[in-house]
Amino acid sequence: MPHIGMMQEKSLHAALKAWYAQPGDLVETLVDGYVIDIVQASHTLVEIQTRSFSSMKRKLLSLVDQHPIRLVHPVAQERFVVRVDSDGVLVSKRKSPKRDTVFNVFREFVSFPSLMAHPNFSLEVLLIREEEIWRDDGRGSWRRKGWSIYDRRLLEIVDRVVLMTPADCAALIPTHLPQAFDCKELANALKIQLPLAQKTAYCLREMGALRIIGKRGRATLYERDLL
Repeated sequence: MPHIGMMQEKSLHAALKAWYAQPGDLVETLVDGYVIDIVQASHTLVEIQTRSFSSMKRKLLSLVDQHPIRLVHPVAQERFVVRVDSDGVLVSKRKSPKRDTVFNVFREFVSFPSLMAHPNFSLEVLLIREEEIWRDDGRGSWRRKGWSIYDRRLLEIVDRVVLMTPADCAALIPTHLPQAFDCKELANALKIQLPLAQKTAYCLREMGALRIIGKRGRATLYERDLL
C-alpha cells in the first residue's frame, strides 16, 4: 500500500505560500517585530491563515495602521478525506459530502470584523479542492472516533474572492432578500446553516454593511446599510 509522508510544516499553508509568492516578494520576513508570510514588492503584507483567525488579531491590529495587509484564507469547495494509520500508510480515501462556500470565512472573521472598514486591510478567500489527512492516533475528536486531522493538502485553487471594503461583503448578500430580513431568511437565501448565517450577519453589522432595524418576534431584523 502507498505510504504518505508526514511533513513538519502543514502542507496547505506551505503550498499556498508558494503559489501566492511572486518574483521580488520576500518570504518569512520580519516586519515591526512580526514574521510575515509574504512581503510583496508593492510592500503589501500577505498573511495566509488556514485555520482560526483569533491568533492573528494582535498582529494585524499592530501592523494595519502602517502597512497594507492582505489576509488570505482557503475554503474547501471540495474535500477528500484520506485516512492513514499511525505509520502513515493509506487506509482509505473518500469524497466528503461537505462543500463550503465563501461565507465560511465569516466563521473565523468574527474575531475582528470591524477591520474590514480599515483602508489598509483586505481579505481574500481562496476556494480550493483539498485532501484532508486523518491519522489513526487515538487523539482525535470523538466524532471522528479518535482519528486526528493531521494535515490538509492543496489539490487545486478553483476561484478567488477579494473583499476590499464592507460594500464588497454586502454585495455577497442576494438581492432577492426582502428589505428587512432575519438570520433564518439569510441562511435560506445563502443555503448555509443558521449558526453560520448568524456569524455572517454579525460580521456585516460590525463592519457597517448591515444594521439592526427591529424585531420580528424574537428574531432580530436587519437591512443593508447605505455604504
